[in-house]
Amino acid sequence: MKRIGMIGGMSWESTAVYYRRVNEQVREALGGLNSADVVLRSVNFHDIVTLQKLGAWEQAAGELSKVAKELEQAGADMILICTNTMHLLADEVQASVGVPLIHIADVTGEAIAEAGCRRPLLLATRYTMEQDFYRKRMEENFGFEVLIPDADDRQDVHDIIFGELCCGVVKDSSHRRYKEIVEKGKAAGADSVILGCTEIGLLVSAADFDIPTFDSTLLHADAAVGISLEPIRSARGEMGLAAPIH
Repeated sequence: MKRIGMIGGMSWESTAVYYRRVNEQVREALGGLNSADVVLRSVNFHDIVTLQKLGAWEQAAGELSKVAKELEQAGADMILICTNTMHLLADEVQASVGVPLIHIADVTGEAIAEAGCRRPLLLATRYTMEQDFYRKRMEENFGFEVLIPDADDRQDVHDIIFGELCCGVVKDSSHRRYKEIVEKGKAAGADSVILGCTEIGLLVSAADFDIPTFDSTLLHADAAVGISLEPIRSARGEMGLAAPIH
């Protein structure tokens, strides 16, 4: 089993989802008392948010790159940045280590493409919705037309993430607001929804919408598990055994 290295804490609410998900998926795949091989470094989100607000992205890149190196030194075979927004710095973090960084936009895009969707509505922080690092990557790699909510709706999506979900607060009113925003996106031609912030799955899920919904947190965690289990699948194949893992 390959070791999964996680840069977490942004926020710890969603990092907890990552940790649970990778362990649940490994247990489901291997059975019994099997669990994931994980090394987790959780940062102080307050410090990261301060850098975001200042636009100090170069300093933030240095901080995350330092953490990524620590994970590599701890034996991580891959790196996950457990947040969508900080993939703004994915190239810098990847350049700092010799193991692959699993990009959350790539695994989410692959799932969208496999489902045959082309015009996803992106719900995320304002950084992710308004800067092009995420949308442009999906548009160039998969040919999508990524839609985003209007300015007022973007602000509400952002404020609910930072003011509520990152603090462990889940409100019915915010649940309704997100559903309203998705309905407006559908009217504008969206054929699917990206839960493009790792906390959004705490508030809404695919069951809330009548168009395909892609939870980037779960897709990211599942991709890491798939890579982690590759040596086991390979070993069983070489032995001519029927693989019990899914």
